[in-house]
Amino acid sequence: MKKMIYLFFLLVSCLSATAQKKEYKTAVISFYNLENLYDTVDNPITNDEEFLPIGVRNYNTPVYLDKLNKLATVISQIGKEVNADGPALLGVAEVENDTVLKDLVRHKLLEKRNYKIVHYDSRDIRGVDVGLLYNPKYFTVDASDKLFVQLPGGSKDAYFTRDILWVKGKLDGETVHIYVNHWPSRSGGEQRSAPARQAAAAVCKHHIDSIAKLEPNARIIIMGDLNDDPINASVADVLGAKGKQKDVRPGGLFNPWTELYRKGIGTLAYQDAWGLFDQIIISQPFMDKEQAGFFFYQQHIFQREFMVENKGRYKGYPMRTWDGNSYRGGYSDHFPTYLVFLKTVKPGLKGF
Repeated sequence: MKKMIYLFFLLVSCLSATAQKKEYKTAVISFYNLENLYDTVDNPITNDEEFLPIGVRNYNTPVYLDKLNKLATVISQIGKEVNADGPALLGVAEVENDTVLKDLVRHKLLEKRNYKIVHYDSRDIRGVDVGLLYNPKYFTVDASDKLFVQLPGGSKDAYFTRDILWVKGKLDGETVHIYVNHWPSRSGGEQRSAPARQAAAAVCKHHIDSIAKLEPNARIIIMGDLNDDPINASVADVLGAKGKQKDVRPGGLFNPWTELYRKGIGTLAYQDAWGLFDQIIISQPFMDKEQAGFFFYQQHIFQREFMVENKGRYKGYPMRTWDGNSYRGGYSDHFPTYLVFLKTVKPGLKGF
């Protein structure tokens, strides 16, 4: 009798565990600095001469096609361990125009995903912009715009920098606001150029605050090459992004990369030290794991052996496209980053 009672409770326990097992939809949100993705056609209003067949880099069609192939190889593998479709959203930086993005999404490794593009030209002196690639299976666009960043006097030699891209849309029916950034570089010195990055952060924060007045629980995703680390003032003070979930209050922002940075982990090597410039920051509503919508699950730096420099002065760093003016044939001088979001599947419903 005791044996029968034990077996009965064991069966009930197993059935209960099965009933409590949840199924999830997944969404991969990623960012990648594509390192000087130019076409080979002269643009008379930007400084793209070095990326022309007659330029110092001898940038020609075979090099351009090889560059596209290298980038497509990486993008095709980001996040595939959790979702076979890869990124639902992919923010990109250092792209010359929408032509190069169209060539990229038409590559044989990516074409089946049917990526669509949101892109605006900016007044950056080098002619590079940011953009957003999105999989229409997961995301639809409702609105978009470019946000102009006024550089403080004396912070940079250039007059203009990259605009911030804002895209509002629905991720599996949920309204989200995405900001794709490429903040001013540290050329001219980190201290001198810091006000320029703080100005970019302020533009982004001001727009977020305007959204929050209409949508107090707005789902915000800020991504980009910020040219600052998670602990720098532009990120930690101007955006107010917190590195610990317990410190994030309603209306606040969470930076999943702060603790990784403190451990010496990065996405690029800057002045012989690892930096974590490539960040994806999210608003507080994504942090509730008991909600019906998407919630934050994991953060990752995408790094594979083939993407790592194996010789020379950059050994161990991301395998860059260029070594000076010589074509190295690498991928990018940045590793991409991505977040994994989960959503509980209701009984009787299937995933995407």
